Amino acid sequence: MYKLIRSLLPALAAIIATTVSAQSVSWKSSVQHLDGQNYRIVLEASIPAPWHMYDMGPYEDGPNATTITFTPGEGAQLEGDVEQLTRPERHYDKTFEMEIGTFAQKAQFAQNVKLTAPQATVRAELAWMICNDTSCLPPDDTELTITLPAGATPAVQSAETPDKAGAAAPETVPAAEIVPAQKQAAGGSLWGLIIEAILWGFAALLTPCVFPMVPMTVSFFMKGSGSPALGRIRAGMYGFFIVALYTLPIAAIILITRIVGGDAVTADIFNWLATHWLPNILFFLVFMVFAASFFGAFEITMPSWMVNKTDSKADSKGFAGIFFMALTLVLVSFSCTGPIVGSVLIKSTAGEFWSPIVTMLAFSIAFALPFTLFAFFPSMLKKLPKSGGWLNSVKVVLGFIEVALGMKFLSVADQTYHWGILDREIYLAVWIVTFSLLGLYLLGKIKFAHDSDMPYLGVGRLAMAIVTFSFVVYLVPGMWGAPLKGLSGYLPPLHTQDFVLGKEGSGTVPAGDDARMLLTADGRKPKHSDFLHLPHNLEGFFDLEEAEAYAAKVGKPLFIDFTGHGCVNCREMEARVWSDPQVLDILRNDYVIVALYSDDKKVLPESEWVTTDTGKVLKSLGKINSYYALKTFGVNAQPYYVLQGRDGKELVPPRGYDLDVQGFVDFLRRGVEAFDKQK
Repeated sequence: MYKLIRSLLPALAAIIATTVSAQSVSWKSSVQHLDGQNYRIVLEASIPAPWHMYDMGPYEDGPNATTITFTPGEGAQLEGDVEQLTRPERHYDKTFEMEIGTFAQKAQFAQNVKLTAPQATVRAELAWMICNDTSCLPPDDTELTITLPAGATPAVQSAETPDKAGAAAPETVPAAEIVPAQKQAAGGSLWGLIIEAILWGFAALLTPCVFPMVPMTVSFFMKGSGSPALGRIRAGMYGFFIVALYTLPIAAIILITRIVGGDAVTADIFNWLATHWLPNILFFLVFMVFAASFFGAFEITMPSWMVNKTDSKADSKGFAGIFFMALTLVLVSFSCTGPIVGSVLIKSTAGEFWSPIVTMLAFSIAFALPFTLFAFFPSMLKKLPKSGGWLNSVKVVLGFIEVALGMKFLSVADQTYHWGILDREIYLAVWIVTFSLLGLYLLGKIKFAHDSDMPYLGVGRLAMAIVTFSFVVYLVPGMWGAPLKGLSGYLPPLHTQDFVLGKEGSGTVPAGDDARMLLTADGRKPKHSDFLHLPHNLEGFFDLEEAEAYAAKVGKPLFIDFTGHGCVNCREMEARVWSDPQVLDILRNDYVIVALYSDDKKVLPESEWVTTDTGKVLKSLGKINSYYALKTFGVNAQPYYVLQGRDGKELVPPRGYDLDVQGFVDFLRRGVEAFDKQK
């Protein structure tokens, strides 16, 4: 089993890496000074092997050609059309029965611009498609905003840049600014990730791979030659190297991705990780593997040759020896910390690109802190409990927690693709059984392979068992529809539950809902209401045009809710803010609600497809809603609330994730007041 897991994990990692990189064509821009106020914007595409990207065509009834659309801001005007600086490889394609051109590895495009102001910005909208010898990926797109500086001095012409008649030698202007077109909102969830990472860091200390190392390594430093002050400095450096070994590799990988690919590529990767079924299913399986490892089925360890080679260098004097001592600890403790580190990193991929860096820094500081503290206060070593079977119990407890947390990833895939296999009551049933088994384990009623005999029940285990069973009791009413606000961000929405106490009938849509459901302005059932629902029995729409028509008919402002199935903050806002009686009263009586899901994978009928400005055809409900949010409001974040009045005008500034109930009430009331003034 151990060899099987070791062989499968690299394969899973390779699948993830290959899939993510295959989806990404990274773009970067530079600005070249021609003469006077004339500049050239050069866009360069980096195409991952073995894929190729189509040239600009155009092709009628052919492949999706690359399209680049420049929109000049105030103070800039375009000169001529977009040029292909890289010569495409042309060949006859039997499938399309035409000659087509493709790029491999690199492709450059240029657009001349004339400035009429000291500085201006130009927005570039890019769309492309990549294929290999056997398959093609869906068309992709991004936006860049390039700032053109003025007053650059000409330089020697680059050999790769074509000559222009009457133009001075171009010069690449440093610090050409690329402003990302998309930003993801981490909101208040980042602090939650940091706190969770710190708790995981402290929990890792209590595992049998790490805990015995604390007194051993600290004693080693204190017994070394030199003054006590020098010993403390060396111990402090030991803690620093532990933090660096956990944090710097992750930071390097993410920063390289951001520098090479830019904001758009990084955001696309993180969005894919957060919402696509493949990474969520893989993350779920990884969590289950980690849990099995903690239960004692097998151990996930680093190769012995790597540990032995590192340990042999730990005897070196100076900082080099301290570094290798820290590296040895990291490698030796991998069988216990590996699953925890993986859990922390996986959960942080739904935030900003730097969320994994921050969370790993928080984890490593908490993990390394005791090594430094015990070095400064060596008398504390005497108060540490002795190693024993209780350390394995810590691993088992963490295994149960891994099982519970892993269900979230399966739930995201289930909600996004409407599989209907993990409704709220099934999710809760798994949690209730998992934590009930944890409680029984703490009481000594369940024993795993590596557990020691427990002659009596300690006060600590009894206290933990009481807390665990209390949590189970808290979960049980959720099986009959209790909101469980404290866990709203982790549980599937309430509308997925088949039975809710106090409602007539059964099924995800209670009986009688069709009779009292809001109908569209022309008397039809709202689109997508068969698989999408609003929380708290609110009535509304899931299509913007229908909502706008109904709002105009009844004379009410529009409450636009940009949300997502995998959005934890959205569920938390609905459970903690929307549930307030004042908020519900205003939403029910004073607004027409429309919820626009940005990650829903439902493919719409062809008549409802949307073609972007670059010619890309959007087919799924989520992509269409996401495109509308980005194009209209310049955001790609959830939750995001917009109050819209007559003629599509915003009534007040939009609002994002904020758990201040009174602030949300004031936000809604200001919208009503602004709408009344429009009459």
